[in-house]
Amino acid sequence: MDAAFRFALCNELFQGVSLRQTCEAVRRLGYAGLEIAPFTLADDPVALPRSARHEIRAIIAESGLSFAGLHWLLAAPAGMHVTTPDEALRRRSWNYLRHLVDLCADLAGNNAGHNGVMVFGSPKQRSTTGGIDREDAIRIFTAELARLAPHAEQHGVTILVEALPADQSDVINSLAEAVHIVKQIGNPAVQTMFDVHNAVNEDLAHADLLERYFPFIRHVHVNEVDGREPGSGSYDFAALLTRLDKLKYSGWISLEVFDFSRDAGEVASRALSHLKSSLPAATVSQTI
Repeated sequence: MDAAFRFALCNELFQGVSLRQTCEAVRRLGYAGLEIAPFTLADDPVALPRSARHEIRAIIAESGLSFAGLHWLLAAPAGMHVTTPDEALRRRSWNYLRHLVDLCADLAGNNAGHNGVMVFGSPKQRSTTGGIDREDAIRIFTAELARLAPHAEQHGVTILVEALPADQSDVINSLAEAVHIVKQIGNPAVQTMFDVHNAVNEDLAHADLLERYFPFIRHVHVNEVDGREPGSGSYDFAALLTRLDKLKYSGWISLEVFDFSRDAGEVASRALSHLKSSLPAATVSQTI
């Protein structure tokens, strides 16, 4: 096998640690990229001035990392909702996402090409509310995302519709549904992604699921089904990585862990070691 995998880490694992210290630790552990949850940057991340955005971008680059993108998009500020029948709140929420596109591009350097991904999960902020049903919520989500897509395309940012299990949200629960939305919108700035933890209710084996929808997958989150780090459970990462290698996947493989009770460095180190050992025949490239 000759795959060149790029591994990133989601920064909220390093809770209470400065961005510079986080970046230095992440690079030292062997990762190539950093994925950022905006709420870790400020209470209102889109209000960050240009000088602060430049500093964040510089810290990432000086540490030898690449910026992979954003996730947990609507965790802060509180109160956002993207499928609500409350039109004023819905407009405010989608306008906030528009500003997050700008933030993503700024942190990437606003290059002419690829300026990172925005993983659109946000279960509480997209679930049905206000008396609307699931079909109406999905229709609203799709229509609003279609309006945002040209802005993302203009800024080189790719918004990824993330499928979530039913215990997190009742809106977009399978990769098939996510891909249907991607096809409806028909803009290259809107695609989807795969997350081990969130694919727990899928009918297909995960490797087969990846192959079926591979043309639309631009990002991969790795974790155990229970949300802990790879290697802490029994998930078959060898099968997953082998299929990604076969498909010549070139995007980020990003570690997202939901267990914050243990030392972040130890968790990140064990996870990367397990991922690398799961595909010993592959050449793992830490491309910067």
